[in-house]
Amino acid sequence: MIQLYGSPGSTCTRKVLTALHETNTPFQFNLVDLAKREHKEPAHLARQPFGQIPTIDDDGFMLFESRAICRYLSAKANDQLIPVTLHDRALMDQWSSVEQTNVSPHAMKFIYHYVFKRPQEQAVLDLAEAALDKAFAALSTPLGKQTFLVGDRLSIADIGHMPYLEYLEQTPIKEKLGQYPHVASWWGRLRERESWRKVTGRA
Repeated sequence: MIQLYGSPGSTCTRKVLTALHETNTPFQFNLVDLAKREHKEPAHLARQPFGQIPTIDDDGFMLFESRAICRYLSAKANDQLIPVTLHDRALMDQWSSVEQTNVSPHAMKFIYHYVFKRPQEQAVLDLAEAALDKAFAALSTPLGKQTFLVGDRLSIADIGHMPYLEYLEQTPIKEKLGQYPHVASWWGRLRERESWRKVTGRA
């Protein structure tokens, strides 16, 4: 059985938890207490040399970095979360890169400030808001034509955005999301998936 080491509130841990639930992969959750700085202790550093979460142990095979873990879990489950065609796989990678570069770093500025109570300067928030505007506009293009970022099937690209959208609902960006109806509708579908309801304790 896969051993997952992480924290339930961590955005990256939540990506992996979602992939585990979506693929019906048996796992055991092992809490890494960030408040106690367990992620910086030798036991965890042996699993994750950068002192971050999450990481998995699959019968001795150790893997860290959430996006790599999600791909691995999908591969073990007959690629349930990976599109079939060459072009669709490329589009999944494209939108995953958008999440990593154009969404998550800017979303985290608001999440730090409003959710985790780690104050950010107003100029930082202003730049982050402008960046999210561009990202939501870009996401609106495929979502105006289809259910998910790549066709009508959930993929790793969608999962990657979910933790940030969840937390952004607790920030002023929630109002901005309403200005992009295709993105808002997509998030409405994602947040009601059984996997995400389990991850967020609403199942």
